[in-house]
Amino acid sequence: MFDFSQEIPIGCDHAGIRLKTYLIDNLTPEGYHFKDFGTDTEESVDYADFVHPVAKAINEGIFQRGIIICGSGNGVSMVANKYSFVRSAICWTEEITRLSRLHNDANIIALPARFITPEEAKKWLRFFLQLLLKGEDMNAELRRYLFL
Repeated sequence: MFDFSQEIPIGCDHAGIRLKTYLIDNLTPEGYHFKDFGTDTEESVDYADFVHPVAKAINEGIFQRGIIICGSGNGVSMVANKYSFVRSAICWTEEITRLSRLHNDANIIALPARFITPEEAKKWLRFFLQLLLKGEDMNAELRRYLFL
């Protein structure tokens, strides 16, 4: 179960600002706490500037799970996955979200703001934060990835 006392780092580019704001505004009353790494504008920005702080904090063990958002989810996920202990997954369906946690132990969810509704994002984010890795399902495949 998710520890609600923990902060969740969140970062986005200009394409993700509305979704980021929606998630913070709608999940904070439920007890979630966010560390917002920006952006705070719809003006064009470089997504890497807002992904690196989230990924670095996850990589260093400061936070357990994080959220990154851009138009497609691809760019932010590529940047985040450059960090050794980050496993970012683009999630756009419930099944993909479930598999990202249970089979791949993803620790950052990348949301494609242009392709999902805010309600879907909120549902999948809750799901992502609360799912635990399936014990032995970490299996040899994930171990090989983690310990190259």
